[in-house]
Amino acid sequence: MTEHPGDFSLLEPDTIFEAAEEHSGLFFDGVLTHYNSYVNRVYGLKDEDDREYVAKFYRPGRWSEKAILEEHEFLADAAAAELPVVSPIQGKSGSTLGSHEGYRFALFPRLRARTFDIYQEEDWIRVGALIGRLHEAGCKKKSVHRVVCAPDGVAAITIGILRENSLVHPDCEAEFFAVCDHAMKTFPARFEGIPFQRIHGDCHRGNMLETASRELSLIDFDDMMTGPAVQDLWLLLPGHLKHSRREMNLIIEGYEQFRPFDRAWLDLVEPLRFMRQLYFLGWQAAQRGDAGFQERYPGWGSRAFWITETEDLALQLAEAEKT
Repeated sequence: MTEHPGDFSLLEPDTIFEAAEEHSGLFFDGVLTHYNSYVNRVYGLKDEDDREYVAKFYRPGRWSEKAILEEHEFLADAAAAELPVVSPIQGKSGSTLGSHEGYRFALFPRLRARTFDIYQEEDWIRVGALIGRLHEAGCKKKSVHRVVCAPDGVAAITIGILRENSLVHPDCEAEFFAVCDHAMKTFPARFEGIPFQRIHGDCHRGNMLETASRELSLIDFDDMMTGPAVQDLWLLLPGHLKHSRREMNLIIEGYEQFRPFDRAWLDLVEPLRFMRQLYFLGWQAAQRGDAGFQERYPGWGSRAFWITETEDLALQLAEAEKT
């Protein structure tokens, strides 16, 4: 399959409907709803029987076919374990992954749900229980084509991309990479002996929904990784771990209903926060040529931008070294 050079400039409405109909054998009513997604392109569709679907077109060049199918496999395993996730439908070819005119995509039944707001202790426990159930399903198999959430994995890859493409402003380059290189020398020892497994990878509150029947559901497995369990817990916290011990303890209480959790793993939270800041820079770098990118991220790549990023990473490195 020939892929487009990392953009969606040729993805027109007719292409979307042709792709979805060819893949599924369904017929759609011609009305397209655009959903917010910075990385991929996501659209709402309705078939002739008024059933609603979500079409997710994957950013060209971001994930290989095998990596995307591992995302789908994780969703299928979670669904088989009766977790409230939405799995892509199987196409006429027998695969959950379709391709059309150079674009890879999947079609999902639409989930009607709302953002889950955490107000009380029981909510934190429910969240932890959901992640514990997910990890119980996730530990049953391994992924070999997804990124690894570790210093020598996704962090090293991101640093390499920034360095090789000379994306850091020359005035900040030496200090920026000095901070990164120091982290890459000191962090690996923190990860030694930590079990890794399939995880959601981007488990923040925006990816957790509640249905009308009050069932919690996880969405957007696009950043699924192999990594330490705690990666899927700390993103839910309202602040740094030192200020969020109560919330983390409640999350762990729920989590341990389904999976054991070693509290020594909490020492990884602040290093993981540093790595996520790096990962986000790489995420932005991959999209910097998109139409509208500068409107969403004004000043990205400027001297002032890299001064701020370097300072933020240095502060987070200092925070990580305190734990």
